[in-house]
Amino acid sequence: VQLVESGGGLVQAGGSLRLSCAASGSTFSINAMGWYRQAPGKQRELVAAITSGGGRTNYADSVKGRFTISRDNAKNTMYLQMNSLKPEDTAVYYCHAATAAGFRYWGQGTQVTVSS
Repeated sequence: VQLVESGGGLVQAGGSLRLSCAASGSTFSINAMGWYRQAPGKQRELVAAITSGGGRTNYADSVKGRFTISRDNAKNTMYLQMNSLKPEDTAVYYCHAATAAGFRYWGQGTQVTVSS
């Protein structure tokens, strides 16, 4: 499984960005997917996750009500709509996929920078 993120960039506080994660390879094996982020000097943290069918999602408390995770299995793509962005959202955002067998895959990351 290969994961490629896109959609990061520089945005002013209060603005919006939409991240995409395109999966290829053995996509049939993918179960849950999610977005993580890592800010300089901090540990990587879970931002949002979604089940295989998209029926269940969960979010970090810091992004609830502002971010929305979704996936289009027909396109093998996952999204993260980020609204009302804050400077503390600045980080490298990583796409993550897990299989039922327990394998985990990561994308290369995309930088999101929110200016105040």
